[in-house]
Amino acid sequence: MAGNKSTYLNQMFLDLIFKSVTNAVLASAVGSATTVTVALHTADPGIGGTQSTSETAYTGYARLTKNRSTDWTRTGSSLSPAANLDFGQCTASPGAAITYFSVGDGTNIWYSGPVTANITMAVGVIPRLTTATAVTEA
Repeated sequence: MAGNKSTYLNQMFLDLIFKSVTNAVLASAVGSATTVTVALHTADPGIGGTQSTSETAYTGYARLTKNRSTDWTRTGSSLSPAANLDFGQCTASPGAAITYFSVGDGTNIWYSGPVTANITMAVGVIPRLTTATAVTEA
């Protein structure tokens, strides 16, 4: 069957995955995952990649763990961090620019997208994904 998902289904899916909101008709938010992991990448990890694919490795970097229920805001079919996401400060070995981010379970990517504008790395830089960073269910 070909076709598009409805706006309602897109919104319900984002609420279920990122906000642990149960939909009485289609899905339950029951599960053990209370957090999601946010990673930074120096290239597109691709749809078959993992959160380790092209992951940045600057000194000071660590992935962020965010709460599914409280750390995300859905507006229509887009989902954004409820507050800016600040990663560790680069203290050495800045490497390539940050061009993509991913959200997943610490291994598998659920969503990824470009970082606009790219983050040029240098010692002292604190990479930040702002509340304007979004994933969209289309």
